Amino acid sequence: MFILQFINNPVEVLLFLLAIVIAVTIHEFMHARTADYLGDPTAELAGRVTLDPRAHLDPMGSFLFLLIGFGWGKPVPFDPFNLDNPRRDAALISFAGPMSNFVMALLGSILLRSIILFELSGVSIIGLFLNHFIYINIVLGIFNMLPFAPLDGFKIVGGMLSESAARQWYSLERYGILFLLFFIFPFAGGRSMLELLIIPIIHLALSLFIPQ
Repeated sequence: MFILQFINNPVEVLLFLLAIVIAVTIHEFMHARTADYLGDPTAELAGRVTLDPRAHLDPMGSFLFLLIGFGWGKPVPFDPFNLDNPRRDAALISFAGPMSNFVMALLGSILLRSIILFELSGVSIIGLFLNHFIYINIVLGIFNMLPFAPLDGFKIVGGMLSESAARQWYSLERYGILFLLFFIFPFAGGRSMLELLIIPIIHLALSLFIPQ
């Protein structure tokens, strides 16, 4: 879908790819940095506490951003046994990624509005980049908040539940991919739960962050 929109505009493809690289890299870096801060060295030993994109980009996840507008980075490993409060800290580590995307989207929105407000000339390419940058961060942040393993939202929910409820919740982790596929793939009517429930939220967020 997206690659067809860009096929005649190589500059826009490069800007879109740059936005993906930055958004995904910082998202995964924040997972790794938070885990390291909370006492788990697993991510650091795996070379993930870095802003080097090569450590964080997943080729298939990045390609799918171009193809369908949704994608992912390389998951950051962490060992809950190294954490003082495994459920709570796992939720914090998971939330750090989407939160970084929302912060980046906000900063991008402020910069884009400043460019428009002050009618700065010669920065149209920056404005185009910021549009893509805000879009990628909003999509990455909201999509990862879905409560299906292996997305970040699954462990975020687990950290909010009581101990007994959390045990039942984590027993569903093995079925996360099935739930996610069920959520993404269209029903007989041709529309998926993702399209019905999440796409409107993404559109609303984009309307707030990107000046019309």
